[in-house]
Amino acid sequence: MKLPCFGIALCVLGLLFLSVKSVYGQRSNTDSSLQQILNNATDGKYIHGTTVFIQGKNGKWQGATGNFKTETPYFIASTTKLYTTAVILHLESQKKLKLSDSLKQYFSQKELQGLHFLKHTEWAPHITIGQLLSNTSGLPDYFEDKDDKGQILMNNLFIGKDQSWNFQDVLQLTKRMKPKFTPGQKGKAHYSDSNFQLLGELIERITGKSIQQVYQEIIFTPLNLKNTYLYSDSSDRRPVPMYYKENTLNIPLAMCSVKADGGIVSTAEESFVFLQAFFGGYFFDKVKIPTLYDWKPVMFPLEYGMGIMRFKLPKMLTLGKEMPELIGHSGISGAFAYYVPSKDLFITGTVNQINNPGTSYKTILKLIDVYSR
Repeated sequence: MKLPCFGIALCVLGLLFLSVKSVYGQRSNTDSSLQQILNNATDGKYIHGTTVFIQGKNGKWQGATGNFKTETPYFIASTTKLYTTAVILHLESQKKLKLSDSLKQYFSQKELQGLHFLKHTEWAPHITIGQLLSNTSGLPDYFEDKDDKGQILMNNLFIGKDQSWNFQDVLQLTKRMKPKFTPGQKGKAHYSDSNFQLLGELIERITGKSIQQVYQEIIFTPLNLKNTYLYSDSSDRRPVPMYYKENTLNIPLAMCSVKADGGIVSTAEESFVFLQAFFGGYFFDKVKIPTLYDWKPVMFPLEYGMGIMRFKLPKMLTLGKEMPELIGHSGISGAFAYYVPSKDLFITGTVNQINNPGTSYKTILKLIDVYSR
């Protein structure tokens, strides 16, 4: 699941133009000022609660508002993709796969036929793991793109039509959509949950285990994450429900279905533990990290590398103020997990609102500025 692309740039930029003076004009660096930022973001209409964890040179800080406590679990949505990336790169380090491996090595001809048919050519067999990871396969997005009937799965969920699906359903739905470009076309990327559904299935076929078991063995247990898990029981009410505009979004069947592209539940602090391990080289050799930064635009101002996301606004759009580069991932739910290289800090959490992605970035930038003083 991804951030809605409609209006994200306008949302973020509009909020920044309104707030940049106050953000950079205040000099308080106290816990109360950080908490006040969260309080101000929580309006009780669209934002019913927030939770944030920050770790950097000034120590750790965590806060929560509304229907969240600091230890409250929430859906991290597409931030899950960073966990899937960690698994893929770990398996690569164990020589169980190569990023240059093609899909025909893991999937049958029947499964791949018609999955990416463009210019009279079946491209799917030749798509590589690396192209899936970097969203450069050209595959459409089963979750947010229109199918051949003009329907969008995401929109049905937003109006309360909860439903479940499996990997084979994703294949069939993707086959009913038009590919965006040929795999690996220079300068091209299209954010697609179909890519990560394929990666999740590929992980299961390589390991002979469920994706849930793999996450547990490679990530959750070694890092001692007690409140992080793949959502798989539709009766599970532990995560705070997401909100879409003013409405509570109860879609447990869908959340059990997204799996490797968006199904993990975690807390702000445990998201930080994972993120620090990711950038610290816990899952794979740390020297690999710079190779992930092959940025391509997916939806302004977001760019995508190798299984990792980048948020950076140019000075010309921020009244000349230098905004920090954020590297990590965010999700449709308002969840985020970012490393800030220029300040050597980590920030994780959620504003738990789907409709306005600008809110989470506005909150992140304010918190980073105040914390860093």
